[in-house]
Amino acid sequence: MREIVFDTETTGLSHASGDRLVEIGCIELVNRNETGRHFHAYFHPDRDMPSEAERIHGLSIAFLSDKPRFHEGVEDLLEFLGDAPLVAHNASFDFGFLNAELTLCGRSIVAMERMIDTLAMARTRHPGAKHSLDALCSRYGIDRSHRVKHGALLDAQLLAQLYVELCGGRQIGLGLADASATALAVATAAADAAARPSVRPIRSPRPHAASATEIERHEAFVATLINPVWTLPGPAVDATGRSA
Repeated sequence: MREIVFDTETTGLSHASGDRLVEIGCIELVNRNETGRHFHAYFHPDRDMPSEAERIHGLSIAFLSDKPRFHEGVEDLLEFLGDAPLVAHNASFDFGFLNAELTLCGRSIVAMERMIDTLAMARTRHPGAKHSLDALCSRYGIDRSHRVKHGALLDAQLLAQLYVELCGGRQIGLGLADASATALAVATAAADAAARPSVRPIRSPRPHAASATEIERHEAFVATLINPVWTLPGPAVDATGRSA
């Protein structure tokens, strides 16, 4: 199964208010394993870069000034995405910006049915905990020491590792064994069972009675007990046998 883990950086929080996508990073997974293929691109937003956004991702208008517009790189992006499910953290945000850009250049939007939201997965698995990418990487021991600022490709790489952990870790690969290997293992187990005798030999009873010495030691120990329960008087009962 092919999946794409992706992250975006933008000029702000609201595409409806005119904010634009300026960076996208995508990591390819096949059967929840990274293949080494990725897609990464910067885009000129055709607007200014608010200082608040620049502090988060470090992308200035000066840096983006020679980068292509989204419509100039959309073909390569869509070819990489294909029809695979798309994984993102707080996915509605990234899907919103991606689809807003696709709409601006007259392309079909990505169906929301393809969306896999790791934030929703984390909230289900760890209710009440912190669910930021940083917090979840710390929880699962994912090294993020090189993450000084947000970056779409770096965050997608971290998210790919986190997604695998949220899906059960590397143990998920145990269900992907080759069918022929599985069949061989079953046949080998059946042959071993057939080779074992069907009737088990009957063993002679093993002696298990206490020896005279053990009985003597037990009686000596019981004699040291103070007011053992079996020597206490029982409750008075009436003619019907009920406690008085």
